[in-house]
Amino acid sequence: MDEEIFWRVHAGLPRQAPGSAETTALLVRLSGVTPRRILDVGCGTGASAIPLARLTGAHVTGVDLHQPFLDALAGTGVEPVRASMDDLPFPDGAFDLVWAEGSAYLVGFDRALALWRRLLAPGGAIVLTEAEWLTDTPAAGARAFWDAGYPGMRTTAGNVAAAMAAGWRVAATYVLPDSDWAQYYEPLAAALAALGPEAAPAREEIDVRAAHGSDYGYTGYVLVPR
Repeated sequence: MDEEIFWRVHAGLPRQAPGSAETTALLVRLSGVTPRRILDVGCGTGASAIPLARLTGAHVTGVDLHQPFLDALAGTGVEPVRASMDDLPFPDGAFDLVWAEGSAYLVGFDRALALWRRLLAPGGAIVLTEAEWLTDTPAAGARAFWDAGYPGMRTTAGNVAAAMAAGWRVAATYVLPDSDWAQYYEPLAAALAALGPEAAPAREEIDVRAAHGSDYGYTGYVLVPR
């Protein structure tokens, strides 16, 4: 999709990836952390950052490169910071939780863990959701779509092994339910209805999910440095 169209569509959406307030709350509980400071990397319009602030009472900093997304955080209590997720302007040990729902893939699972590790205070954790294969033999249509968009996508077992090899303890995993995809795709489909052929890639994404959704999903991870 053309970048201008992408931003125009997604700026009006309540979230920029599959998820839900219920999943965010569950992942907070699974983390076992009582945070005072949370960093939401790739925060978008605040679908995770806003409930994180409400659930935990922590100071939440939301980072994104797209200024209109950050502008949407005005009045929410979330501190907006415009920065790249691979060049975060924060000191070591600044956060109890580093959060990234649906955004770590932009730098890659392994690189995200390597880049963000230094930001954790003692006892802290990274919580992220990652697109993954749920089968070793996905349908050709699903494979073609994801190989084009995220060629490094792995299975849960592959990501668990990679995290452990990089010095992380995988404290919890959780496969997001279909209802979390609906919370993302239903508003997206409504927004796409007003667009023409230029939005075909986004429509294809929805169609691939409808046809092959059992082959892949998003998995939530709680990762603790060893």
